[in-house]
Amino acid sequence: MLFQPTLCAALGLAALIVQGGEARPETTVPHATGSLDDFLAAQSPIAFQGILNNIGPSGAYSEGVNPGVVIASPSKQDPDYFYTWVRDAALTVQYLVEELVAGNASLQFLIQDYISSQARLQTVENPSGSLSSGGLGEPKFHVDETAFTDSWGRPQRDGPPLRAIAMISFANYLIDNGHQSTVEDIIWPIVRNDLSYVSQHWNETTFDIWEEVHSSSFFTTAVQYRALVQGSALASKLGHTCDNCGSQAPQILCFLQSYWTGSHILANTGGGRSGKDVSTILGVIGSFDPNADCDDVTFQPCSARALANHKQVVDSFRSIYAINAGIPSGSAVAVGRYPEDVYQGGHPWYLTTAAAAEQLYDAIYQWNHVGHIDINAVNLDFFKSIYPSAAEGTYTSDSSTFQDIISAVRTYADGFLSVIEKYTPPDNLLAEQFHRETGIPLSAASLTWSYAALNTAAQRRASIVPSPWNSNSTDLPDKCSATSATGPYATPTNTAWPTTTQPPERPACTPPSEVTLTFNALVDTAFGQNIYLVGSIPELGSWDPANALLMSAKSWTSGNPVWTLSISLPAGTSFEYKFIRKDDGSSDVVWESDPNRSYNVPKDCGANTATVNSWWR
Repeated sequence: MLFQPTLCAALGLAALIVQGGEARPETTVPHATGSLDDFLAAQSPIAFQGILNNIGPSGAYSEGVNPGVVIASPSKQDPDYFYTWVRDAALTVQYLVEELVAGNASLQFLIQDYISSQARLQTVENPSGSLSSGGLGEPKFHVDETAFTDSWGRPQRDGPPLRAIAMISFANYLIDNGHQSTVEDIIWPIVRNDLSYVSQHWNETTFDIWEEVHSSSFFTTAVQYRALVQGSALASKLGHTCDNCGSQAPQILCFLQSYWTGSHILANTGGGRSGKDVSTILGVIGSFDPNADCDDVTFQPCSARALANHKQVVDSFRSIYAINAGIPSGSAVAVGRYPEDVYQGGHPWYLTTAAAAEQLYDAIYQWNHVGHIDINAVNLDFFKSIYPSAAEGTYTSDSSTFQDIISAVRTYADGFLSVIEKYTPPDNLLAEQFHRETGIPLSAASLTWSYAALNTAAQRRASIVPSPWNSNSTDLPDKCSATSATGPYATPTNTAWPTTTQPPERPACTPPSEVTLTFNALVDTAFGQNIYLVGSIPELGSWDPANALLMSAKSWTSGNPVWTLSISLPAGTSFEYKFIRKDDGSSDVVWESDPNRSYNVPKDCGANTATVNSWWR
């Protein structure tokens, strides 16, 4: 999903509208606003289904994808994200494990498929190496689990710890439900390989989360520490020891302190930028321990350091995006990756805006857990920006000030999700980015990470939190050392899941013979102009404009100029198509720009309907 601008052509405006023969950017089409509760109630299930659509082999957009493989996006061109990233997949599955623990038992099959797929990926020879020679640092693979061999930013050392964290979460769930032997036989060998990679390579440089800077990364260091702490605890449950976890975790924690500048967290030790970057907020979220206090050493979400950093990072976007104009300090804004970002012009992202909210919901949970809020010189500016009367001191939960601050932080956090609501398009599908001037979606469509980020933020808002991980179990050394510990590595061979660990039966499903497709196209038309759909198959007129299908403007408004058409086609049908415009009283036909669009009608279980959302180009 994430890639280097130097390796990919920069993408211009994703949505262009033809008016009077000239292409121009589409104007802002904000989502209809209501209460945030109503938006999340409607959007969270859509986001959840969006994730399932992107997981093989049964997802609606995962044709040709191996079982358990999580694709970044169905987008195959401009940009091509039809790959599986180790990092993105692990973050997504961590969310699904939380859903499983919360009661969605049907997800167990999918998580088991994911773990089996990762056992195979660990053994795939790739440009980063083999299982024991650095290959676990390879960032992405083809969807058929073969190596991606083109140029890329490698290695990326956040994948193994994130994968270990997700699998350990599932392992703890199985152990709690009486299936320790399955963890021992299947999951532990895979996790142990990732822990070995972390303990061996943590003090080596890496490409960062955005795949652009090759240095040391706060996000990577933070999740490496967590993985070794959780790995050591899992080993103990299984009657093993993870000596390398115990020896390396303190040194990683010691190194983690070096990212604190005194005012914000430095995202990377290289790159030549300010270091203000949402990857630091993502690292804080990745360190969230519901049972922790507001610990600066582990950068907990409610810690003074993390809150000061939150203000610095968010404020860096206030003046650079037109859609943030006029929003006062202390109110939520659209958030991008880092202020110097130039990829596609440097736009806000859905997942980064959700992350800004999630840290604050995490902090609220922790304050309620510890029963007090501490305001000091480090975090005072954060509090004063949203609660002007804030002053240094300790405020206990039985005080009105405590409750007022909680309310102010929650309102601030809700504001970030309201930004997402505003710029969620009419089809409710979340892309990677939205335009800094117009708010229209950009880049890869239906981004898996966008969906997962929205839903984890919504979970935290509802005080649904992951299991604690004993973040403060490690003593901080007096002196940091650049240590390393090698091995053990072993090929995981057992992925035969016993039926005793599974729900009674996999849900039965009959593949559809036909699928009802609904085409939605946003086209800014004048009175007397009509939009048609024409394509390469007889049902779509065989490219003959005279036989093109007229789309309906029944839902068209100036603020949401959507043309719609529903048609049933045989499952598995592949075709190309375009939108055309005809004017009343004229034989002229205006075709949208090349290239032809293409579509494969889903043929997987459950895909009886599908929606195709587009803008005129």
